[in-house]
Amino acid sequence: MAAFSSTHCRSYSCSSSIIGSQNHRFAFFSSSFPRLSVPANAKVFLQSHRNSHQKAVLMQDGAVATKVTPVEKETPVDKLKDELLSVTPSKEFDKKACFDINESESTVSITVVGASGDLAKKKIFPALFALYYEDCLPKHFTVYGYARSKMTDAELRNMVSKTLTCRIDKRENCGEKMEQFLKRCFYHTGQYDSEENFAELHKKLMEHEGGRVSNRLFYLSIPPNIFIDAVKCASLSASSGNGWTRVIVEKPFGRDSESSAALTKALKQYLAEDQIFRIDHYLGKELVENLSVLRFSNLIFEPLWSRQYIRNVQLIFSEDFGTEGRGGYFDNYGIIRDIMQNHLLQILALFAMETPVSLDAEDIRNEKVKVLRSMRPLQLEDIVIGQYKSHTRGGVTYPAYTDDKTVPKDSLTPTFAAAALFIDNARWDGVPFLMKAGKALHNKRAEIRVQFRHVPGNLYNRNFRIDLDRATNELVIRVQPDEAIYLKINNKVPGLGMRLDRSNLNLHYAARYSKEIPDAYERLLLDSIEGERRLFIRSDELDAAWALFTPVLRELEEKKIIPEYYPYGSRGPVGAHYLAAKYNVRWGDLGLEQ
Repeated sequence: MAAFSSTHCRSYSCSSSIIGSQNHRFAFFSSSFPRLSVPANAKVFLQSHRNSHQKAVLMQDGAVATKVTPVEKETPVDKLKDELLSVTPSKEFDKKACFDINESESTVSITVVGASGDLAKKKIFPALFALYYEDCLPKHFTVYGYARSKMTDAELRNMVSKTLTCRIDKRENCGEKMEQFLKRCFYHTGQYDSEENFAELHKKLMEHEGGRVSNRLFYLSIPPNIFIDAVKCASLSASSGNGWTRVIVEKPFGRDSESSAALTKALKQYLAEDQIFRIDHYLGKELVENLSVLRFSNLIFEPLWSRQYIRNVQLIFSEDFGTEGRGGYFDNYGIIRDIMQNHLLQILALFAMETPVSLDAEDIRNEKVKVLRSMRPLQLEDIVIGQYKSHTRGGVTYPAYTDDKTVPKDSLTPTFAAAALFIDNARWDGVPFLMKAGKALHNKRAEIRVQFRHVPGNLYNRNFRIDLDRATNELVIRVQPDEAIYLKINNKVPGLGMRLDRSNLNLHYAARYSKEIPDAYERLLLDSIEGERRLFIRSDELDAAWALFTPVLRELEEKKIIPEYYPYGSRGPVGAHYLAAKYNVRWGDLGLEQ
């Protein structure tokens, strides 16, 4: 079967460029045109017309023309389907769409702040190399590591080289590509709160930029308590003077509504909202990004996507290992803040949102915010928490959570949580959205399960002679591992008798597509370089998400609710099953056939 698009790095055109003055307080967007150099008079025009920047097109001579959009009688669904299935003519077009017309006059400098940490070594540097390997980075780019550890350029390259991997389908030139990439990597030692150290970094970046238009991306791979210091110093001492400056911020974005709002307020002292890229790597997962394609470009799904046909939706996240030495960090947040409030809630919002006007970042994020604001705040009676305890299996003893030396012995921090949430709008009224997340469980998985309603007056119910729940259809989207989408249907077993069976209509990614699935960080880093924001979290999304969870988190901590203990490697606390049964739901991942 032919693919819809033959593009190399993207199946959509790059969405925006930011051309900023020294303080980066205005932006210019174009979804159709590559970024052009900006004359001084154009900058003045843009600064005085911030509210109308999306309707302006900058001409090569510095003039500004208004984009005229023809009026068409086209529904949002039609428009969205056209965008989802649009075909980009060639690889050459894709590359030209992503970067400047005159590449020789611009460069991208990527600074990994906290370069000596695990996230940088295991995820960020490998993702940047993968983008370089796939020819998705611009011609002129530089990667700088910045951290307090004393290190030379050669030592950084040696550290980075140990974690780099090549794409399966292009291994023949792996060594050559790796050597070329490492030559673009440099290191600068400095304190995160030192404007002087960042000014020194600025000088080094300017040397590599060589007088070109400088676009700068800072990735904050550091603890949240030093975000503001690093942002302040980078903004004041190392911002680009003639291009864009963007900052990627890793979760956690606070511990509750108040701390999140304080963090956002502090960041906005030095950055505009469109310069802040709050990253949730789960939004970069292939199957999560495929959610909108599955729903809006397939006629069979959209009519079923409502309370009329869907009985419940389950969002399941499980890990088969414990804190593994990360207990100090984890104990301060717990599984609800670490997984539910961000990863699972973001997936829920994407799943449940109404049809956006277009695939534009703001249109999608607007619909997600509407979902979050329509949800009931989580109540204590609709949540179950647990904590794993020591367990011996097969002669091997697995430790309890409190056996971790970095965790207090009397810790009540949950390593498991299950919750029932509801969206009070016309589409989803009364449909339970069940979330479940935990560590040290029996397997590792992340999936979305959509259980449909029973067929009214089903003629074949008497032929099942089993639990009625097994007779209903179920759509499963397995995010990881072994990515797949499958639909459980009922069918007749071949033969003279009438015996029914349950089978899967299965799209198994490994079997269908030979190409390796990119890591989520690759997609999100490329999006941030291109200015594409649809997979990043806006500040009002963050506020709405925390508003749902902050009251119950506060109640759990104030009342010191004791978690239900479950054995390491088990299916989790029994209380999770009672919670599901309360809403006439059975967890879909616990059956004999999953």
